[in-house]
Amino acid sequence: MSAPVPGTPSTPRQVADRYVDAVCDLDPIVATSLGTRPGDDRLPDTSPAGLEAEAALARATLAELDRVLAADPALDDDPVERRCARLLRERLGAELAVIESGEGFRSLNNLFSPLHGVRQVFLLMPSASEADWSVLGRRLARVPEACRGYRQTLEEGVRRGLVVAPRQVRSVVAQLDEWLAGPFFAGFVAPGPAALRGELDAAAQAADAAVAEIRDYLRDEYAASAVGTPDAVGRERYAVAARRWTGSDLGAGQGLEEAYAWGWAEHRRILAEQRVEAERVRPGATPLEAMQWLSLNGPAVEGVAEIRERLQAMMDEAIVALDGTHFDLAAPVKRVEAMIAPPGSAAAPYYTRPAQDFSRPGRTWLPTLGRTRFPLWDLVSIWYHEGVPGHHLQLAQWAHVSGELSTYQTSLGSVGANVEGWALYAERLMDELGYFADPGERLGFLDAQQLRAVRVVIDIGMHLGLPVPDDAEGSLAGHHGRPWTPELARAFLGENSGADPGFLDSELVRYLGLPGQAISYKLGERAWLDGRAAAQRARGADFALKAWHMAALSQGSLGLDDLATELAVL
Repeated sequence: MSAPVPGTPSTPRQVADRYVDAVCDLDPIVATSLGTRPGDDRLPDTSPAGLEAEAALARATLAELDRVLAADPALDDDPVERRCARLLRERLGAELAVIESGEGFRSLNNLFSPLHGVRQVFLLMPSASEADWSVLGRRLARVPEACRGYRQTLEEGVRRGLVVAPRQVRSVVAQLDEWLAGPFFAGFVAPGPAALRGELDAAAQAADAAVAEIRDYLRDEYAASAVGTPDAVGRERYAVAARRWTGSDLGAGQGLEEAYAWGWAEHRRILAEQRVEAERVRPGATPLEAMQWLSLNGPAVEGVAEIRERLQAMMDEAIVALDGTHFDLAAPVKRVEAMIAPPGSAAAPYYTRPAQDFSRPGRTWLPTLGRTRFPLWDLVSIWYHEGVPGHHLQLAQWAHVSGELSTYQTSLGSVGANVEGWALYAERLMDELGYFADPGERLGFLDAQQLRAVRVVIDIGMHLGLPVPDDAEGSLAGHHGRPWTPELARAFLGENSGADPGFLDSELVRYLGLPGQAISYKLGERAWLDGRAAAQRARGADFALKAWHMAALSQGSLGLDDLATELAVL
């Protein structure tokens, strides 16, 4: 066998990291997220040509992976190389399936559309110096071009008959109305240096005008094309989407039906626990009544600045308590920032990962939705999920070990079911460790668990038109055996969640606009718990939870087809 050509990848990890570099060329937002190329002022090509470039890169990378593995079959004996190769093949295969099905031509939803990515990148960029602001200004000047490219993609989707349902259009238009009420970009550049004031203001004005233009197009033209498009995507599209979020072909066989039935069983199990906890909060109250009482009468924080400080303190305290006992945390991992999300965000809290070199820390984001009073009963568990020991510990640890694995395994190769599954596992871990001694906070934990179980049921149920179970109660009692509809799902959500109506409305739009994403949480948690249980059985008295946690958090991304199996041998 001839020696590799210099610069030519000879291992799966090298193939994967070359792919990351190429993606950063195509999509500079990815580079900003990783914290690389800080002077890059470009935005991605959001036109149809950009979609084709992504597909071509994925195909070329898969061909390169095949070449490397054929050249050296012994690579499969290296567990890190084997995991990287499996991940890269599965992820790129899933991405190609999404692209080839035309989903990129109707990428319009309230969380992850190209518009949301364009706005979010500015919140990730450094702004400490005049040089930083100069880069921001140049990138800001490119927003109109990105909006035009995105419109071209949506117009091509209309031409092909690939459009989203009217509910998604209305939701995004409403979000853009909020962006423009500020307007967002004008407000964003307000703290910029005086020396760049004219440049920044002009770029912001043009960016806000471009957002207004795409808003008007969606409202006045695209919406007409969307009329009659159903909310549900059907089994074929759902299977493609679910693989993207879970790393598993759940569409094969009865995988989706099994997940639906399991989700329903989890709903019933958690409901029984909720009824016990509700009795501790308010004797004689139902879970929903107890949660409503807590929202009005339970402990709360007044003020936006004050809740940000409270959430920051909660994460700092968790790091101190968990480090050395249940985790061994490197110094960079111990830094995390609580942030307030900008107006026009979706209703759910979220997390943004640190730069790979930790020049930007991991951050949790709380959408206030105009509120100034924040009940705590339902925030504590959520911040264990978003921050510590949830998303932050996993994704910051990935950044910490990226040099030992690959940048791909610790960033672009993320699988929703792995990441969200860990965060849901983290909430349960805190319950196991006794952190929910307060009945109200434990009811909040159970409410979060219940929401994730309900998501599995209604997400699969709505998109596949599965029948409502025969033991359903409340608003579903008269609909046994009938297919799920968005209206039934919203009623079921309202009866089984303590969240406010605005949040639940946003959640329903999210499930319909991002099929398969909502099931990744609970199915991922199941894999984490199965993997831990198998490792405990295998090691017996030698099983050490702290060591297992750190090994699990240091192996990088895995899909559901591999996660529990790999966790079991740690």
